[in-house]
Amino acid sequence: MQRAAIISLLAALPIAGCVEAQPERQAFRPDYKGVDTRLLEGDLVGFVVEMTGARSGEDVADYAQCAAAQYTLIRGYGFARHLRTNVDETGGLWRADAIYTISPSLPRGSKTIDAEVVVAHCAENGIPMV
Repeated sequence: MQRAAIISLLAALPIAGCVEAQPERQAFRPDYKGVDTRLLEGDLVGFVVEMTGARSGEDVADYAQCAAAQYTLIRGYGFARHLRTNVDETGGLWRADAIYTISPSLPRGSKTIDAEVVVAHCAENGIPMV
C-alpha cells in the first residue's frame, strides 16, 4: 500500500512543475484627447474622438458612445441610435468617427442607447464626455 502511494506521488511530480506562465497584463492607461462634435442634419450627429493607450478599437468606440450620450442629454433628449463607427489606429493614436441619431423617445432599431444609463456607466468607468 505504501509503495502504491509513493508511485502515485512520483507520477504526479512532473505535472506539478508544469505551470504555464501567464503573460503580463498591461495596465490600462487611456489618454483621452478630445471630442469633435458635428451636427450633420436634423437629429443626425457625428462624433470624432481620439485617444492613446486604448487596448483595442472597442475602447475608442466606447469613448465615442460616451460623447454621444452626453451630447444627447445636453440637447434635451433621452435616447440615441448608433448608425456606424469607423475606428482607425496609427502610431498609437486611436480615432473613432461615429454617427448617431438623437431622439426624445426610444427610436426604432437594435442599436439604441438610453443616454442617462450610458452617461452613468461612462462616469463610473472614468470615460470623459462632451
